[in-house]
Amino acid sequence: MELVGRLTADAKVSTLKDERKVVNFSIAINDSYKPKSSEMATKITTFVNCSFWINPAIAGHLTKSTLVQLSGRIGVNTWINTEGEAKASLTFHVNTIKLHGKGNAASKESIPAAANIAEPIEDLPF
Repeated sequence: MELVGRLTADAKVSTLKDERKVVNFSIAINDSYKPKSSEMATKITTFVNCSFWINPAIAGHLTKSTLVQLSGRIGVNTWINTEGEAKASLTFHVNTIKLHGKGNAASKESIPAAANIAEPIEDLPF
């Protein structure tokens, strides 16, 4: 599955009890549609929580407002809250990341080998 969206905040690296590291971030996906009964398009934004386990060094490049193309799979997290209610959320488990535009504080360092990078094309002939 592929998703394209903009990061809503800088990515954060978390270290688990077993010393594994995961990069967590969220993207916003903008879409619009025009209902049959309306002349105005309706704009919607969907927020998706993402996790990337392959290389935590990519976190420095995942800054707020960066446009990314992600491929991976959706996973389900379930838990019981303090009131005893069953809760669930979805997380997109990312396998590949392509950067298509830099955010506000994007790093100039080299990109980790585990990430695929596609720079935006500035001068298109059409």
